[in-house]
Amino acid sequence: MDTAKFPHHLDCEALTGLTVDHLPRDGSLGRIRRYAKGAEVWQSEDAADRVYFLRRGRVAVMTATPEERPIVLRTIEAGQPFGELCLCTLRSRTRETTALALTACETIEIKLSSFLGYLRQNRDALEALLCILCLRQTDTEQRIEVLTLLMAEQRLGRLMIRLGALSARGCRGAQRDTVTLSLSHNELAKMAGMSRPHVTVTLGRLRRRGLVRYRREGPLRVDVPALMAYLGRLGREAG
Repeated sequence: MDTAKFPHHLDCEALTGLTVDHLPRDGSLGRIRRYAKGAEVWQSEDAADRVYFLRRGRVAVMTATPEERPIVLRTIEAGQPFGELCLCTLRSRTRETTALALTACETIEIKLSSFLGYLRQNRDALEALLCILCLRQTDTEQRIEVLTLLMAEQRLGRLMIRLGALSARGCRGAQRDTVTLSLSHNELAKMAGMSRPHVTVTLGRLRRRGLVRYRREGPLRVDVPALMAYLGRLGREAG
């Protein structure tokens, strides 16, 4: 089976995804919350009644299975909203995920009722929210596809291609042949649902084939066309 090419959402990108810039500049909506590196923004049993906008830092939303290896569902960058999927939940619904500050973070925390009231009055923000929910729905489906792959090279390779496509969203013009991912082996392991040693061994095999380049403390550089061709051959051989 050939390796599928992830879509770039060019039609969706004609719209503007919801960001912190859509919020009132007078600070009337929500409150500022600050978190130290490693602190939890929410726990799995917390009520899903808040929406967050990240002003500074990075946050990881993860599965809440302390007895198993946690999987990173999404990494939130500055300016982006998160926790917004609770818009369609009942007030008694809990998160069932955890959100962890990867660096020192500053967020705007907004009560669900206040946020819904603001959306009813601001059509631009409502359209932007619809755009970003559509993008994340597709991202979620692609993550599921990645996690269903059993071969380590296929799973990790597909994940890196997907992350490269995400990083290229804000770039105009043709897709870059080489993408740079500033992620540690541990972060990749949590995203791929693999152990850190397994990721290191798998990346070593891909590096020997010339598909990725990295140093101990440097970023990971991925040759996207070559990696896609290699994964396609693996799929055909497995089929």
